[in-house]
Amino acid sequence: MYGTLRGALAGRKIAFERESFTATVDGRISGIGKTIRIKSIHVHYDLRVPPEAREATERALQVHPEGCPAHQSVKDAIAITWDATLHVGDQVLALREARGAAAPPAS
Repeated sequence: MYGTLRGALAGRKIAFERESFTATVDGRISGIGKTIRIKSIHVHYDLRVPPEAREATERALQVHPEGCPAHQSVKDAIAITWDATLHVGDQVLALREARGAAAPPAS
């Protein structure tokens, strides 16, 4: 998903700080005997974009799972969610997948 989002940003010619664009991934697993099963994956993005790129970046974030081959391959078997901390000029926004909207980060 990281690579798909990076490509979506580049394709929209959004100037983002590549050095500070990060993704943290958390997974939940369960065990059945000696076998484990991945139950869910959550991806948290952190990126900085110029103010004029805010709307395009929010759109790229909302649609990037649909363009990700890995997400599309496992979405019916593994719950996958994402959120993002988006630094836009002096603002810091907390974004979630389509069910949520931009909001200030939790304190």
